[in-house]
Amino acid sequence: MLRTLLILCIGASLQASTIQAADKLNVVFILADDLGWADTELFGHTKLYETPNIERLAGRGMLFSRSYCAPLCSPTRAAILTGQYNTRNGSTAPQHHLGGPNRLKATVANTAAPNQKTAPVSSVNRLDHSLPSLATRFKAAGYATGHFGKWHLGPQPYSALQHGFDVDIPHFNGPGPAGGFLAPWKFKHLQANYPGEHIEDRMAQEAVTWITSLPSDQPFFLNYWQFSVHAPFNAKDSLIRKYRRKVDKQAPQSSATYAAMVESLDDAVGTLLDAIDRAGLSKRTIFIFTSDNGGNMYNGIRETDADGLHYVTAPTSNRPLRGGKACIYEGGIRVPTIIAWPGVTEPGIRCDELIHCVDFYPTLAAGLTLPVPDDYPIDGIDLAPAFCGRPLGRTAIFTFFPHNPPVPDWLPPSIAVHSGDWKLIRLFHQGDAGTHGYRLYNLAEDIGEEIDLSTQMPEKVRQLDAMIQTHLDDTEAVVPQPNPNFDPAKYNPDAIGRQPGGLKISGAE
Repeated sequence: MLRTLLILCIGASLQASTIQAADKLNVVFILADDLGWADTELFGHTKLYETPNIERLAGRGMLFSRSYCAPLCSPTRAAILTGQYNTRNGSTAPQHHLGGPNRLKATVANTAAPNQKTAPVSSVNRLDHSLPSLATRFKAAGYATGHFGKWHLGPQPYSALQHGFDVDIPHFNGPGPAGGFLAPWKFKHLQANYPGEHIEDRMAQEAVTWITSLPSDQPFFLNYWQFSVHAPFNAKDSLIRKYRRKVDKQAPQSSATYAAMVESLDDAVGTLLDAIDRAGLSKRTIFIFTSDNGGNMYNGIRETDADGLHYVTAPTSNRPLRGGKACIYEGGIRVPTIIAWPGVTEPGIRCDELIHCVDFYPTLAAGLTLPVPDDYPIDGIDLAPAFCGRPLGRTAIFTFFPHNPPVPDWLPPSIAVHSGDWKLIRLFHQGDAGTHGYRLYNLAEDIGEEIDLSTQMPEKVRQLDAMIQTHLDDTEAVVPQPNPNFDPAKYNPDAIGRQPGGLKISGAE
């Protein structure tokens, strides 16, 4: 009989030394794409979306209310697989599907347009093979490894197959589902079983087929990175009709199409849960569920209401958080996260500790005794104390985004530090004479980041900015530099946080 996993909380640490080879736990890692903090029923901020399976998973484990990631997809994916902040691994923008020379190190330009105060940073566009990815660590420990769904960290020879996964379906590196969510798709390596097949239904079934094909005693690491709920915005007609009857067009979330997409995402979670239960693996399988960035607020979806009237709306809203995908306000980087670890996490518990996507790597490595090179720098921390209800004791987490995205609530190239209830954003070289600009918020009192306290609390700014500088130095970050071509006459500070032209309409193509 399988021995019970014995986890002893000693002080602030969790020991997993009693796990032996025959007792290795399986891992199912589910990463949603663009699913915002308010896009599930977990925190009570939606009246439209239905996510019973995600709630079901939360009932089995620990829900983290202050979980963070990068503001865009590829940087978060790189951070998860490396355990490193994007300041260290160089992945700061989702350029990994683009052609051109392979760029494995970030660079900074010598100049920029005259209306920009900083010269831009160029992100890496491939995940470097030299980094011991999480999948390679599982493989070295004897696990079967499978990747299903979105990759977006580089085409061959930088695909999932070259980063430790035995299986990669559909073996595609695009930023969204090829040809849309409903078949016929345009995947080179995947044909639909029937017209109108939903890609999440198929990916979940492919994952289940892979699990059931493995020997009963073979531990596995299943990486299911969903295409949902990224653009293009299309969904099953039956679900769109269902949500048209629920939509309040005056509410922040008023897209029936997006709501239908959320339900298909949730259905796929249920498919995996059901499969693990049927196979009798629920007590031997860790589930992690999270998202790669906040909800999309800048595309526009053409909708038809229950009365046949047409309107345009954003996919979602992250309220009460400010901003969304592609910005480092809370709405862009705070995401729902669940960890259900049998015998370790108490079912149905909420945790308010500050965590980051770089933490999954060291947490799994420590808890499952995965081999990691001694000289490999990991920026995340083991979350085991939180599983025991103890404080993590971390000083800060960091979000680096050295870009100028044309989205609502955009900021110039920036970095943010969270420390306790405080958040400081450094705007690189946006002050006078090349100095930095700052925005300071107390999130306990101002979760919507409406009140900038930076001028009122200069000492707090200095304290937190020193943490930022130490972090940049420690990770050897490539940072934005002052633009020698800057022309003050062409600079418009009032344009910061304002996207001209309104919503960018996105069809179902």
